[in-house]
Amino acid sequence: MMYPTRVYLSWSLLAVAVIPVSLGEMYTSLLNVKQAIGVERKLIDYLRTYIDHESERLEDIKRFYAKVSDLHTELYQGPATAMANPLVAFSLIKRLHSEWLNVVHSNEALENTQALRSSYKEEEGDLPKLEDLQGAAKALMRLQDVYALQVASLVRGRFQRVTNGEPIDVYLPAVSVALSGDDCFLVGKVAYEQEDYYHSVQWLEESVRLFRGPGGEWGPENAGTLEDALDHLAFSHFKTGNVSYALSLSQELLHRDPMNGRVSQNVEKYEKLLLSSPPISIGVDGLRRPDSDHLRTRDTYERLCQTKGSQQPIQFENPRLFCDYFTNGNPQLLLLPVRREVLSLQPYVVLYHNFITDTEAEDIKRTSHPGLKRSVVAAGENQATAEYRISKSAWLKDSAHSTVGKLDHKISMLTGLNVKHPFGEHLQVVNYGIGGHYEPHFDHATSPSSPVFKLKTGNRVATFMIYLSSVEAGGSTAFIYANFSVPVVEKAAIFWWNLHRNGQGDADTLHAGCPVLIGDKWVANKWIHEHGQEFQHRCSLDPEE
Repeated sequence: MMYPTRVYLSWSLLAVAVIPVSLGEMYTSLLNVKQAIGVERKLIDYLRTYIDHESERLEDIKRFYAKVSDLHTELYQGPATAMANPLVAFSLIKRLHSEWLNVVHSNEALENTQALRSSYKEEEGDLPKLEDLQGAAKALMRLQDVYALQVASLVRGRFQRVTNGEPIDVYLPAVSVALSGDDCFLVGKVAYEQEDYYHSVQWLEESVRLFRGPGGEWGPENAGTLEDALDHLAFSHFKTGNVSYALSLSQELLHRDPMNGRVSQNVEKYEKLLLSSPPISIGVDGLRRPDSDHLRTRDTYERLCQTKGSQQPIQFENPRLFCDYFTNGNPQLLLLPVRREVLSLQPYVVLYHNFITDTEAEDIKRTSHPGLKRSVVAAGENQATAEYRISKSAWLKDSAHSTVGKLDHKISMLTGLNVKHPFGEHLQVVNYGIGGHYEPHFDHATSPSSPVFKLKTGNRVATFMIYLSSVEAGGSTAFIYANFSVPVVEKAAIFWWNLHRNGQGDADTLHAGCPVLIGDKWVANKWIHEHGQEFQHRCSLDPEE
């Protein structure tokens, strides 16, 4: 049930600590995530050193303790004449004056801690920032949505969706890790802070379940965090219309902390609402995902990503779709033709198998490393980062590596197009991040003010995309209006025309890069422009073609 805004605007929202946001980019490229493993290895070494030094310090203290204890057991509890011995008296006074002082006021513990902090500070620049943590949490929610994954399964380290009431494995990873209550709380809190209560309810429910433990009771070790999770969960349920459950959770909280004025106020208001309106019980399974206000093709996009393959008639059903050995009439390809697979006729989309070698792919990836930056999208005349594109990219000129020139030559042979700059853009190399994706978009410019026209060589007439790596799951290229998707095929390349022969954009080329579920996705894009193709790709006599 929805309530007027005036009812709950004045309510006390949970206080959230304001943390200064520093720009993080680790989550936008799996290369950076892999590099973070090396950083943590260094931190492990620093911690090992700290433990060794602390162990040595504690061993010294244990030896001192053992020595003093033995004296009190064996010597000082003996005959009184022991203290008459001046050597015994001297050692007692000396120990109380200086040795105990050294133990109690030793700076060794502080020095060890400071050394650890200093080592940590050296690596601080390479550590994930707050934006990375939030970005990684949003990636889990994105994967949950696009692939219809069950949150309870994700928490157990499984990638499952519910089909006909039964959880079905979408993918079985070689390495699996379960999430903790604190992990789930963080994901839920990120959603909560965005007022995304559809996701916060699901993740906070799992957090509370894990914090409670097998018996469902409050454990002293998790009491504080459980309280926090319940607080966020209660308000999330209220915002989704489940006032009765929000009241139940808030009453449980108030029982634990009777002096909490904010929770007490919320309990009172929940009770008033329930008196004026009948209660509605909405379980996690009954939550309705909000409609997208920017992605009108969301359902088609997600369906194509989930099916991970073509929805068009396959070759034996449509003989116009075929596979062959292709030379494009080029003498250089006669002895070694390329395996071509025609995937679609409208739009015209073909896949060239084994277009690139392993060595060439590694050359391109390695050369791009220093130049990788957060990928941007067109924003009027300018470019900006966007949540709907999560990756890093770099631009490679012909001079960057000899392989770049070789690929340009190969592309030109297969397409018959002039790909030399400025008639073709420099090679763009892209590495996707955690749950990396690019929501439905056109490669060609749809506005006269687009940055695509800065080259002054017309619009992008064609796209040639090379798969530089494989992925275990996800990452397909989905053509939305054409209703098919192409899974990642390592070392292959996909080609399509963006424009009709009359220069108008082909709406059927609306496409998306589905989120990467498991794997490290690398692609290289070559965008070819209209100008320079006058004799390679002629206009039609039919202005409507």
